[in-house]
Amino acid sequence: MFDTVAEKYDLTNDILAVGQTRRWRAAVREALNLSPGDMILDIAAGTGTSSAAFASTGATVIPADFSLGMLQVGQRRHPGLPFIAADALALPFADNCFDAVTMSFGLRNVADREQALREFLRVTKPGGSLVVCEFSHPTFGPFRTVYSEYLMAALPFLADRVASNPEAYRYLADSIRAWPTQRELAGDLAQAGWEQVRWRNFTGGIVAIHRGLAP
Repeated sequence: MFDTVAEKYDLTNDILAVGQTRRWRAAVREALNLSPGDMILDIAAGTGTSSAAFASTGATVIPADFSLGMLQVGQRRHPGLPFIAADALALPFADNCFDAVTMSFGLRNVADREQALREFLRVTKPGGSLVVCEFSHPTFGPFRTVYSEYLMAALPFLADRVASNPEAYRYLADSIRAWPTQRELAGDLAQAGWEQVRWRNFTGGIVAIHRGLAP
């Protein structure tokens, strides 16, 4: 599914999110607190837009994705980055090799969320961090109702007009509705072994960034 939307993926997301994706990416970069020489795994990196920004800090970034279509577009746009095909449930990396793992808008798409979180922990050095950016649940009740019942219903309609594969964005709307709350996702991170788990809401809770540390 994601292979078919790769070429217009970044543009479509910017349009549907009314430009907020730039703010969310900047918040992820801030949460990672990168330093030159850090080794970072950017899983579900897509076309590498965030990976390129991480690399500009002097960190070594490995962009990884399950979609070969995304990787092909990313490699063309960012030939200096070492894109790797990878399954979040069985990462092709040794234990304790990354200072941080990050995943933006990809955890909803894995078949086993807790297994993915355990895999991220396995490849992270002790004291290293996980930063997950994902669509979440608005914190203000009336807005949450409007968002769920009206804005999410409008997403497939908008995607019909701007996306190369509107069906992928119908799936997006359904997966967002079914996603756990911020507190529930924090519990999943803790259950997988991450410590000092916390989160921060953005855009009224439409997006939340969760962070945890490897013991």
